[in-house]
Amino acid sequence: MPKHGKKYRLAAEKIDRNKLYSPLEALELVKETSYANFDATVEVHMRLGVDPRHADQQVRDTVMLPHGLGKNVRVLVFAEGDAARAAEQAGADFIADDEIVKRIQDGWFELDATVATPDMMGKVGRLGKILGPRGLMPNPKAGTVVPADDLPRVINELKAGRVEFRIDRTANLHVPIGKVSFEVEKLYENMAALMDVVKRARPASSKGTYIRRVTVTSTMGPGIRVEPNLAQAMDGAV
Repeated sequence: MPKHGKKYRLAAEKIDRNKLYSPLEALELVKETSYANFDATVEVHMRLGVDPRHADQQVRDTVMLPHGLGKNVRVLVFAEGDAARAAEQAGADFIADDEIVKRIQDGWFELDATVATPDMMGKVGRLGKILGPRGLMPNPKAGTVVPADDLPRVINELKAGRVEFRIDRTANLHVPIGKVSFEVEKLYENMAALMDVVKRARPASSKGTYIRRVTVTSTMGPGIRVEPNLAQAMDGAV
């Protein structure tokens, strides 16, 4: 039985597996080889030369994508009183009252990002084992635990295309940069913004080659390898 379906194999035939493409060539191929019957997400995957087992070699940050993600980002805010009302006025989709917390505990995850005020972290902590593995746990280092008066700014940034990323256990990053329907120039500029932040997030203790492998792909589509040095040299404009 074939590992992949016919549509995938036909798309993969358009890619030279032995070639490292320029970022622009790779993004053009991503659009060409996407065969999903919906507006697929374009993702960048990176293998980094760090050891995630060491606390001083963690790579975690946020990036503002200049052209957003092309989707409605659903934001859940952990706040009470005036802070909750300010969050609602700023466009928060959900305020985490007891009912929402219970729904999360029961397996509800119709959200894309979370924000919390510091006084709510006791309540949030009870959901850590549920939110953490899904990358949805508010965290001061990611700028998602903020004072009440900062909630509107963070909510607006998340909805406009602010994306959090962190390495997994195998030292890989997986970051969405937009939709297949985006013009290739917009995907390029989003990817350039990501590469810039990843470079600046290099841990001081990291030795040797930092960005070892870069691949771009679409939802369900084949991966396209990018020349790492060219990816790191992206300047934000095609």
